[in-house]
Amino acid sequence: MYNREEEIIEQYEVEVKSTAKGRGALICDTDQGTILLKEFCGSKERAVFLHDILDFLAEEDFLAETIMPAKDGEILVKDELTDITYILKNWYLGRECDVKNRDDILLAVRKLAQLHNLTKNYQKEIPGFLKMDKESLLMEYEKHNRELNKVKNYIRNKHKKNEFEVLFMKVYESYKTQAFEVTAQLKEQLDGMEGSAVSQMWGLCHGDYNQHNIIHFQGEWVVLNFEQMSYDVLVQDLANFIRKILEKYNWNTGLGIEMITAYDQVRKLLPEELKQLYLRLAYPKKYWKIANHYCSSRKSWISGRDIEKLEKVIRQETERKQFLKMLFYFTRETGCDIIGMDSDIK
Repeated sequence: MYNREEEIIEQYEVEVKSTAKGRGALICDTDQGTILLKEFCGSKERAVFLHDILDFLAEEDFLAETIMPAKDGEILVKDELTDITYILKNWYLGRECDVKNRDDILLAVRKLAQLHNLTKNYQKEIPGFLKMDKESLLMEYEKHNRELNKVKNYIRNKHKKNEFEVLFMKVYESYKTQAFEVTAQLKEQLDGMEGSAVSQMWGLCHGDYNQHNIIHFQGEWVVLNFEQMSYDVLVQDLANFIRKILEKYNWNTGLGIEMITAYDQVRKLLPEELKQLYLRLAYPKKYWKIANHYCSSRKSWISGRDIEKLEKVIRQETERKQFLKMLFYFTRETGCDIIGMDSDIK
């Protein structure tokens, strides 16, 4: 049977030499180098914007994927038989950022800061569908708080509790207090934030900045997969990346501060951004995530993996609080020099 994806590629100005299946995509060796055909779930407007912003980054010599238009100039190609929409990108076959390598981690953070600096220079109008509400994080936290309370009430009313539920309830009050305190601090920051601070803090975020989307290719770092890009608080990207890394490093304070310092050396963090970074890392997101998974699963059977995840979160709590305490200290110091944080903890 004729491969549908190969038929789609015929709508592009490329000569395919060979193909290979990737994760949810088709990787092709062509006369124009390596390309990747993948399904695109967003709108046409989003695809057009991504094409434009990635071209802008290329003009600024920032190494990232680019999107290739079809022969008719369209950014998206639709398979009328399957009703699936595709996008074609140039691609880079290299190694992912190694999360076990400290140098790789810090280089990835600097690359993120460089990306944020460049997107600040993008002069065209930002589409409305990319813009996040100023209070979107606050609304997210308030929703999470209600969900935590819902899980607590459900477990409390159970006559016979399993091992997971006993452990969950044992630490619930501690994490609930954290969640509500961070939510209140976030609301306070938003209420006191002036328009000028908002404009400085906000910009185009990658939206899914992690080790899988940072590739080392021929001596350079390439950033991939911008489909989740949004116009939001820039430190959102940094907070998400720091959390993913520090969870693997038992919330190592030294590494966490090094990552923030590496970013700050390329793009200076405002005091308001440091506060926002703290609030994004201080919310007990992993505990909520475990609770949410429990809520949506079969509660009559809890896997050992769920218990292991909860035990790991609890086990890392002392180190996590130590890191947050250090970060909170520097958010309280007006005009603090973040670059000096390294020497203070070594």
